[in-house]
Amino acid sequence: QVEVVESGGGLVQAGGSLNVSCTTSGLNFDQFAMGWFRQTPGGEREGVVCISALGGIKDYAGFVKGRFTISRDNAKNTFYMQMNSLKPEDTGIYYCATGKSSSCVNLRETTFRYWGQGTQVTVSS
Repeated sequence: QVEVVESGGGLVQAGGSLNVSCTTSGLNFDQFAMGWFRQTPGGEREGVVCISALGGIKDYAGFVKGRFTISRDNAKNTFYMQMNSLKPEDTGIYYCATGKSSSCVNLRETTFRYWGQGTQVTVSS
């Protein structure tokens, strides 16, 4: 059984930083791309970032480029996202997901298979 568990998140003021992590079990972590998605209040879930299985390819949505940084530690089955210069519009539930392949095909939900329960990120103005 595959498990995807997010941690981190919380409340921060605008301009601040947060780090979220995602740990998986039940699959060969180093064979799959990983992604973060978010659902903002009143919005649909959208793709934020993706990292390829070995970490060589990183894909960022335009609204986070230059502010968010992703990395992974395959020895620890963990995927990280450092969020800097946070804005109130970054508020939402952040979900980690495993890709269906080793590559970052795109940032659409259909290219990801297993999902975590989400972690809340709140940015106050």
